[in-house]
Amino acid sequence: MPRAIKLYVRAVDTVNRVVGRVAMFLIFAMMGILFYSSVSKTFFLPSLWTLEMAQFVMVAYYLLGGGYSLQIDDHVRMDLFYGSWSPKTRAWIDVFTVFFLIFYLVILLYGGLSSTQYAIEYGERSYSAWRPYMWPIKVISCVGILLMLLQAIAIFFKDIAKIRGETL
Repeated sequence: MPRAIKLYVRAVDTVNRVVGRVAMFLIFAMMGILFYSSVSKTFFLPSLWTLEMAQFVMVAYYLLGGGYSLQIDDHVRMDLFYGSWSPKTRAWIDVFTVFFLIFYLVILLYGGLSSTQYAIEYGERSYSAWRPYMWPIKVISCVGILLMLLQAIAIFFKDIAKIRGETL
């Protein structure tokens, strides 16, 4: 494989590994927010921000960890026949099916960027009582989708290398 592709795969894998491992800890932030919500509702005045903030943290956890999940092949896969195939056959199937994932992620990113642009231009706010600005979570969502897209392209290159008998 060309040196540029090797550098691309190494860079994307490194970024997704770091972002994914940091994103793993967001589950604890969400648990802390929900715990605070439970305590404040039981003993004090309930907070307006806790439920929506927990949802935002969960979105960040899910989307920022998506690229890492793809990288370590820990995502959900229909495994009716796939597990019994040889690694080279799996690579051929993955080279074909990754285009569907890339297409989906491109469309998702396009919609996300459009929505983010709207949120920034018009100061979009949530309809809840807390009324936070929506652009921060939309930016995080777009970053997560972009990282998944870059990782899907890296997986494509890895599968091509696997078919050719090389490793990346």
